[in-house]
Amino acid sequence: MSPRAILLAVSLAATTACGIRDNAPGRPAANSAVIPPNKIMDFNVLYARNCSGCHGPDGKGGLAIGLGDPVYLAVADDAAIRRVTADGVAATSMPAFAQHSGGMLTDDQINVIVSGIRTRWAKPDVLRDANAPPYAAPSPGDSKRGANAYNTYCASCHGADGHGGKASSIVDPSFLALVSDQNLRTTVIVGRPELGAPDWRSNVPGKPMSPDDVSDVVAWLVAQRAQISAQVVGGIR
Repeated sequence: MSPRAILLAVSLAATTACGIRDNAPGRPAANSAVIPPNKIMDFNVLYARNCSGCHGPDGKGGLAIGLGDPVYLAVADDAAIRRVTADGVAATSMPAFAQHSGGMLTDDQINVIVSGIRTRWAKPDVLRDANAPPYAAPSPGDSKRGANAYNTYCASCHGADGHGGKASSIVDPSFLALVSDQNLRTTVIVGRPELGAPDWRSNVPGKPMSPDDVSDVVAWLVAQRAQISAQVVGGIR
């Protein structure tokens, strides 16, 4: 074999060996670098892993309110959504996701989630000329007035005493134990469209709930929770 042929054979063997090493079983591909969890900034990944289980894969709700509901996004501002996402809600099923509150997400990741929710699902004109009741109650409601407001706006579906009718019970102890006062208020305002529950404008055709009506109904519901808690404590003695 000529020197040139020998050199060509050696070069070919070396090239083949490198190819074998680069494609050896178990060897990661060049484009398969693992991204540390705290560096993931893709909204779809973050939402799917942290939010979709309760709020639905498309933001339309499930175990919890739909974050993709345009009416909800018109009522709740970014600061409110960010605060709940980061810090959770004590004594409810909503956990804290921020690292500074014991969760797994960085502040930047939470900002990606909040921004992504609004970018994908908000509709600036969804309320048109309607004035929605404020997200947070400006003052406590009155439970006695709330009983009347409940009968006017809610009883036709949830029953005269809240124990259910065409719709589910909203004084069920398990339900009231898992939701905050703000969650009750938010639901009264924006409804649960995926469950057929209307927002504050449509419980009674042509007669939207006033901000006071909303606060008073929530106060009535909170009073039912207090009564149930007192009965449970009394039964333990």
